[in-house]
Parts: sequence; C-alpha cells; structure tokens
Amino acid sequence: MDEKAFNAQINGAKNFHLRRAVERLREGLFDPLGVQWLTSGEDKLNQLFDQGVTALNKGMPYHLCVCGAYGQGKSHSLTYLKQRALENNFVVSYINLDPRQIPFHDFQAVYRALMGAMVFPNEENNLVNVWKEAAAQWPARPENKNKVISDFIPGDMPHRFRAILAAMAHKNMEIPANKRHLKKHARFQPRSFAWTLKNALMGKEIPAHKLAAAFHYREVPFYKAHSLVCREPKEYLAMVKGLARLIKEMGYGGWVLLFDEGESICQTRITSRSKSYDLLHEIFCPERPAQGFYPVFAFTHDFFSLVETEPWDRTRKPRGRQKTDAPTDEIPCFARNYHKAWKKINIHSLQDLSPGEWEILSDKLKILHGRAYGWVPESPELAREMKQVLSQNKGAESRMKLRLLVNQLDLEQQKAPC
Repeated sequence: MDEKAFNAQINGAKNFHLRRAVERLREGLFDPLGVQWLTSGEDKLNQLFDQGVTALNKGMPYHLCVCGAYGQGKSHSLTYLKQRALENNFVVSYINLDPRQIPFHDFQAVYRALMGAMVFPNEENNLVNVWKEAAAQWPARPENKNKVISDFIPGDMPHRFRAILAAMAHKNMEIPANKRHLKKHARFQPRSFAWTLKNALMGKEIPAHKLAAAFHYREVPFYKAHSLVCREPKEYLAMVKGLARLIKEMGYGGWVLLFDEGESICQTRITSRSKSYDLLHEIFCPERPAQGFYPVFAFTHDFFSLVETEPWDRTRKPRGRQKTDAPTDEIPCFARNYHKAWKKINIHSLQDLSPGEWEILSDKLKILHGRAYGWVPESPELAREMKQVLSQNKGAESRMKLRLLVNQLDLEQQKAPC
C-alpha cells in the first residue's frame, strides 16, 4: 500500500480501531486493520492469489503453500489473503490445525472447523441462509424450467450431504392435523427438522434414522438410493470440494480454505501422518480439478524437512489375528514417496524484510501510533532510536521487532508534552 492510500485509510478509521491495532501489535498479535496497513510484500501475495484465480477460472486446480519460520509472518500473510479473497467475492474459511483439537488426518473434524469458520463477502456467515436463498431463486431461471433442485447440487458430493441440501430447499410435507397422531406419522416432528439438517450439514454426528425422517417428510425422492452414513476422511474432503463447486455456481468466486499451523501434521504418529499425507496428496495433486476449490496452507520449513526424511519404505504387520501356518505380507506405511510426488507444488517462501522495508514500516507505525494516541512522533532522535532497536535485534522474529518498535514509541510518547 502506497503512502497516499495509507494516509487516506488512517484518516478514515475510528480512533477505537487505531488503538486496538496498536494494542494488538504491542502484545505480539495481529489485527485485521494492522494487516491491511502494515503488510510488506503485498505485491507478491496479490500476484500469487491472482494466479490462483486465473487457474480456477480456466478449470485448472490450484493451491498455495506459504512457508516460513516461526514469527516470520505466515499467519499475517494468511490474514492478508483472507481479506484479498473476500474483496474478490470468494467465500473464506480460516482455521488453525491442531493435533489434539483439529487433527488433519481426521478430516471430519477439519470439515466441522471449516464450516464453522465460513465467512461470505457480504459478512454473512450462515451457509444455510445463503443456500436457501440460492435454491429458491434457481428454479425461476428460464434455463432451469424443467429441472429439479437435485440438478443444482453437484453429483460428486457424498450422498448424505446431497440429500441434506435437497431437504433444506424443500418444505415440510402437509399432514392433516387429524392424521398426525397415527403410528405411521410418529416420525413427523417438523420443529426439529431444520435443526437436524443444519447440524448434519455442519458435520455433527446426526443418526441416519433421524435424517431419514427429515428426508421423508421434506420429500427428497433419492435419499434411499445409497447409505446415509459418512465416516471416511476422503468423503469429507469430497464434500469440501463439492461444496466449493456449489459455492461457485451460486455466484461467488469459490471457496478459499486457509490452513494455519500446517506443520502440526508432523506432530502425530506415523499412521496419522500417513493418512494426512494421503489427504494432502489429493489436494496438491488431484486426479481432476475441483471447481472453486482454493486451498492455502502455512508451513514451517521443518514440515518439508520431515517429509524429505520420512522412512518411505517402512512397512508394518497387518492388524488382527493372523494364521500361524501361512506367511503374511507386511503392509507399506505410506502409499507413496510424497517427497518425490510433491516436487512441483506451489511454495511461497517468506523472506525477512530488508532494512529499507523496515524503515518504511517504521514510518507507517509512527503515523499509526501518533493518530491513535494524539501526538506527533517526528523527532530525529526517535528515528535513530528505532533504527537502533532494529539493528540490535536483527535475528528476532518479525512480530517481536514490531513489539519492540511499539514499546519504543510508547516510551517516546511519555516524554512528549501534554
């Protein structure tokens, strides 16, 4: 962002938002406005994001891996990309992977987190409302005159979720009041259907018989064609890809999925890592492109170092009881050598800022701090002290340098006359 645009946005911001940005920087956190105003290297991030948009519009798969050391700006970059995606009419989900709460190999948990973090460009965060509105408008189009709502839902979605989306678009069956007490209508509980369908779409464990009742009384004709059970991680990944395609068909650019703390995948046992690598391979090297599906991961360099040194030829014994009189072949722990398979993935390596970029960033920080607290940080001595802080902490993390600069501004403000 150039100086003119920066000053214009600072002048138009409320004092509360200015102070909040400074206070979060002081604590080593990042603020959405701080990310917008203080990002360096945004031209490269914009270029990478636009490359992905162009690829998706051409029907080609695209992904991005932001790689850097701790504190170098991975989360900052992902937050910037989130803002960029929303400005370009994309739906966005930003989650932090965690081996205890959101382990990547358990993609059902990842799916629930992605659905809970979904944000639309118009600040809507309820997919159910957006889908109902789109489903109500879709049949009114001339080209859809002889079609049904199931034609709008991508066929590569798991059967359970296709039926859920179809049921949400339908109204409850009309049952006369004098027949609702009959045994055959014991499952007719219209007040619970909306709750059941919403929670099932969000990935919660709703029993199949409850869903079947909702599908029956919402008149979903195809729900009996296949099983309503969905447990496999790849089924939830298929749902994410199918939902990205549906989001694109609803008029958005697609679904940008931001996965922070991607190196946590390495912090699990070998069987879990094997499952995670298999899912990542489906994302990095898909057999066919998924329309509107735009995944972005943040990794440390340690992740790729571990991938390079994994024992790809390691095997394990099959589970369960084995016959003693017949030899059993051991099973490979990994489906393939992912280090070799991922040679061409898209990696953007973050670099530390140059002295000139830190000087520009320091000047912006002075303006932000001055506007937030009503003073003018323009003394030559302050500029020298801030340069000295940076020179004495060359090897420190970027967020630590920002904290030190804010602390220096705090000290200088205390000297300023009231």
